[in-house]
Amino acid sequence: MRIQAIVKELHDEKIDIIQWDQDPITYISKAISPARVNGVYLVDTEGARTATVVVGEDQLSLAIGRDGQNARLAAKLTGWRIDIKSLTEAAGDTLDKLQNNAELAAMLPAAVEAIPQMQEVLAKKAEGRAITPEEYTALGQFIDRVERRTIQIKEEAARVEEERTVAARADIPASAFQMPLEQAGMKEHIFNILTEAGFETVGQLMFVLKTEPNKVLGLPGIGSKAMQNVEESLAVLTFPEPEPEPVKVEEVPVAVVEPVAVETAPVEPVAAEELPATKKQAEGKKDAKKVVEEDEEHAKDGVSLDELFKMKPEIFQGTRPAEEDASGDKKKGKKGKKKAVELEFDEGLGTVVGRKIHKRGGEVEGDWE
Repeated sequence: MRIQAIVKELHDEKIDIIQWDQDPITYISKAISPARVNGVYLVDTEGARTATVVVGEDQLSLAIGRDGQNARLAAKLTGWRIDIKSLTEAAGDTLDKLQNNAELAAMLPAAVEAIPQMQEVLAKKAEGRAITPEEYTALGQFIDRVERRTIQIKEEAARVEEERTVAARADIPASAFQMPLEQAGMKEHIFNILTEAGFETVGQLMFVLKTEPNKVLGLPGIGSKAMQNVEESLAVLTFPEPEPEPVKVEEVPVAVVEPVAVETAPVEPVAAEELPATKKQAEGKKDAKKVVEEDEEHAKDGVSLDELFKMKPEIFQGTRPAEEDASGDKKKGKKGKKKAVELEFDEGLGTVVGRKIHKRGGEVEGDWE
């Protein structure tokens, strides 16, 4: 009902629904429907994809369609060039192939033994006599055996040719395929002939000479002398090695670690008695260093404390020097007052202090410094 509704909208345009299949043989067989297919044999060569479809005698017209319409639609649908043959026609072509190909006949001895039987069936068809279903089945098996073996031979030959082509190309430097033919240094008329033949690079010419030398020798104007000139010109060429491609260093994403707050337990104070021995030693060294620094601070101008005790108080008495003005004239300085200094050791401070003694109103007062 859905198809009829679409056909009505398209003004009675007929619609065929084909189930798609990944296997090309199954796909082509369904594309030929409604005709029943006996066999599909594919030949996939460079630039040509041909499918030979074999159908029964009563299915031939249905498979081809009116004016070949069904075959053309199947070819567009599948992308293969379709050659539809009847069972007897395909059997005649298979007999000719087997009889004219000694290599194929050597590989199929059973098919060679069945040749007389197949010829008899085809003779009955040509005379218009009836052919039994068993004879049609025998024709189909004969065709299938020979055609499959033929396809295997072609595939093997194509594989060997591909390996030879890859090996020939590997012997030619990669930079030769980028070098223009004019840099080969051959004669001008030879260069013109090769250019007209479609040769553009030195590598292309070297590849053809390795795989198909007759293709170059068969060009008009190319003889033995021209071939010698071409070979000599190619022999002296040097090809620079291609620069290695820079290695792409992929950047590794760096994971960002978020800081995590870590709770630490409070440190309890440790009594002096509980400190380890090493810590007490370190504190002792710090105290000794502090005492030495204090001694150095009080021992000024190279005078130690012991020598300072031996000095008399009179050495600390002096006069204030006279001041000079900017013009260089000496001003009269006042006489400095004599100050008596008495040195004593202060047990509380742990150092030596000086005491100035002043006379005020007959009393003696002392100030500690």
